[in-house]
Amino acid sequence: MTKAELFENIKRKRSFLCIGLDTDLTKIPKHLLSSDDPIFEFNKQIIDATHDLCVSYKPNIAFYETEGVKGWISLEKTINYLNKNFPDQFTIADAKRGDIGNTSKMYAKAFLEKMDFDSITVAPYMGEDSVMPFTEYNNKWVILLALTSNKGAFDFQILDTASQPLYKRVLETSKKWGAPENMMYVVGATKAEMLSEIRTIIPDSFLLVPGVGAQGGSLSEVAKYGMNKTCGLLVNSSRGIIYASNGPDFAEKAREEALKLQQEMDQLLNSYL
Repeated sequence: MTKAELFENIKRKRSFLCIGLDTDLTKIPKHLLSSDDPIFEFNKQIIDATHDLCVSYKPNIAFYETEGVKGWISLEKTINYLNKNFPDQFTIADAKRGDIGNTSKMYAKAFLEKMDFDSITVAPYMGEDSVMPFTEYNNKWVILLALTSNKGAFDFQILDTASQPLYKRVLETSKKWGAPENMMYVVGATKAEMLSEIRTIIPDSFLLVPGVGAQGGSLSEVAKYGMNKTCGLLVNSSRGIIYASNGPDFAEKAREEALKLQQEMDQLLNSYL
């Protein structure tokens, strides 16, 4: 998916919502556990109930890996279902990969070619040669971890390196590896006040923003400091949507929560674009 296509979807749906498919067998409704593939069945019903309210889905790969082969099958069925039925959705493999070049090349092939995700999250700690293999696919995206929403982000990301925080060094350096048309950045919603400074470094890039909802981030603050002329934001909500109910009405309740965010996003798009 191109940047222009993503922006068109945002304008058409009046939404920049990304729904995280962090599907946990211990949290999904119990009645689904008797189905042949509970994880896929849960994902399918969530997708069917919310696809018109969001522009992106983000399976967190760890939740599938933990189930072994069955989990990988569920993941493949999920991405195939999205690509076949809702090809306008921007799909994110939230895999947080990052290794030496040859290994990164295999990770890129696995997620961007074999499974046909639109994008993959990548840890930049090992530098340029660990990231570049992910940039070699046309109309595919690298989403670099820059400033995350977890408490431990302060252990390293804020530390000064050559008189600037490490995350800023990541932003400055990585601009040489890609472009706003194929590289996004993860910036946590709980760091919304820092988005203004981030925008001075990467004014035209899209940001994947987790932390709204269960983690306490403010959607209005994210839009105030982070939105650009092409929106430039994909705001993710996972638990607050997909686990809104653990009963038979889980898909309906997920839609209700997604609708609340979409309606707020519609107002913010009217205000800033």
